[in-house]
Amino acid sequence: MDLHTPVCDLLCCDTPIVLAGMGGVARSELVAAVSEAGGFGFLGMVREAPEFIASEIEAVRARTSRPFGVNLIPAATHPELLAAQISVCIEARVHAVTLFWDLARDAIARLRDAGVLVACQIGSLAEARAAQDAGADILIAQGWEAGGHVRGRTVLAALLRDVVAQIDLPVLAAGGIVDGAGLANALTMGAQGVVMGTAFLATEESFAHDYHKRRIIEAEADATVHTDVFHVNWPAGAYVRVLPNSVTRGARGDPFFHATDIIGAEGERPVQLFSTDSPLRSMTGEFEAMALYAGQGVGRLSAIVPAGERLRDIAGQAKALLRPVRRPELLAGHASIELSSPVCYGAHANPTYMGFADRDELVADLNLLLEAKHAAARVAARLVAEASDPELRNLARSIHADEVRWRGALFDALVELKVEPSLKVGGFYDNATAIKGVEARLAFLGRGEDWVVRKLRVLLPRVADDRLHATLRQMIEAQQSMVVCAQETLARRGGRAASAAGAASIARDEVGPAA
Repeated sequence: MDLHTPVCDLLCCDTPIVLAGMGGVARSELVAAVSEAGGFGFLGMVREAPEFIASEIEAVRARTSRPFGVNLIPAATHPELLAAQISVCIEARVHAVTLFWDLARDAIARLRDAGVLVACQIGSLAEARAAQDAGADILIAQGWEAGGHVRGRTVLAALLRDVVAQIDLPVLAAGGIVDGAGLANALTMGAQGVVMGTAFLATEESFAHDYHKRRIIEAEADATVHTDVFHVNWPAGAYVRVLPNSVTRGARGDPFFHATDIIGAEGERPVQLFSTDSPLRSMTGEFEAMALYAGQGVGRLSAIVPAGERLRDIAGQAKALLRPVRRPELLAGHASIELSSPVCYGAHANPTYMGFADRDELVADLNLLLEAKHAAARVAARLVAEASDPELRNLARSIHADEVRWRGALFDALVELKVEPSLKVGGFYDNATAIKGVEARLAFLGRGEDWVVRKLRVLLPRVADDRLHATLRQMIEAQQSMVVCAQETLARRGGRAASAAGAASIARDEVGPAA
């Protein structure tokens, strides 16, 4: 199973795993290790001096020839310093820059004019739209589960569903993702990759202090706290997710009293109580009272390992989970996958109605349809990136938005049934990507949609729940309209589409859309 997605081509990396630009923590050693292992690393350079940024860029390049980027925070940086930081990035020809917290349109324009890719981290659909309008190349959808500074209040699954459906840019998922299950889930929900912080903070190359790393691997699930008490050096109302300590418990006094207590130092620079500083190798002081950033996935980390090893393990887990169903033995041990928005397990099914599908049959059919939607959404996303013809690109965008919409509806239906939605993709994706040519793949995708319509027509009379019945009926109508739209568009383009559809038919007969 190849994890390579279109965003990998933009970032020039092998695997869609991106190191978050954690301030202080993501320095040259860690960035180089992640990029060299096939991912993409961002240096965390918030408020750093231009000279230090230049030296860190040189240090990364001394360790690897792979591309990497720099993370900057306009809202927490004086405008003159920000301008100088951007100048360093442009002069050094870094591959990409991430911007976070506020939308710095001038910075985006300046970087893009210089040929630097711009990724904007967002916490809401409104922010995603604004970033797209401002010219961002990539979006990072940060869910409420994320460690460190958290912009939005929406869980990752819901945020991804909205952003992927309504935004044309490549989207990376961030927030509580620490393993292959999180990566697999993000990909099946339409993200083209993931951004990870906590998972790489607890690595040998991380510049975090050993105290912080130990607290990460010793933490239990649900141990994190969402709070605004660490606020010095950031705009007011900036929430963070951290591990609990004496500060979050209120034992160090009122954080907004503007006290000047000094609890540590980094060289000659004092570290103030309630500041956003986290413990670093270069610091001394009361580490317990500093900001111990961690995402909600922290309970699934149990060891400090080399960053390259962690990245390869995450990629391997995701490949096993996403491998086509014809190799079910590779899914052994992964029957229960924790999702970004955890599923609540509760009471069992409604009573079986005469003539209606029982709960197990309904779950099986809905998961089969969901797997087809996972595959079709990924195929459509690739077509959007690959299509050079505007008409075909617009068709692919429409199909992708439709796939994401109904994938979300099926996902919600399974959650309401108190079961875990399937993460499998199936043979349809492999067959589609093996077909050469955008038009041929669009034709194949259309036939897959026709299969879904037929499957829904068989299932619909057996659904007892009125709300689910109405949803599936709407899905049939929407899918039929999309099939007709695709057929008409391809028919206008001549006989190539017809021959492509014939080839697609043969492939579909060999392996069905959700096989």
